[in-house]
Amino acid sequence: MANNRRRLTGTVVSNKMDKTVVVSVDRLTQHPLYGKVIKQASRFMAHDAENECEMGDTVVIVESRPISKHKRWVVQEIVREDLSARQTEVSDLDVDVAEEQDETQASEPTEELSNP
Repeated sequence: MANNRRRLTGTVVSNKMDKTVVVSVDRLTQHPLYGKVIKQASRFMAHDAENECEMGDTVVIVESRPISKHKRWVVQEIVREDLSARQTEVSDLDVDVAEEQDETQASEPTEELSNP
């Protein structure tokens, strides 16, 4: 059964709050007098229960009941993750590369410079 809730697609601009993200939704409108197409942006606070969203992610938000004073939207899904905003943990990095560099430095002869 489909519901009639509005769904908007936008970009996460801020995730500094706990369980809340700010999503910027861009839209194109035509100027009423001059007819020029103008790009306008609206910012919505959306509930992110798992704190999964990072800045730059493209998300779909759905309108919901009022959650707080400014939150009336919930993040439904992350459409595209911005990999530049993701942080890699040290445990995920390959430790073998660092060990190989240490071995090559140890095998090279070191020359001590003497002052004449």
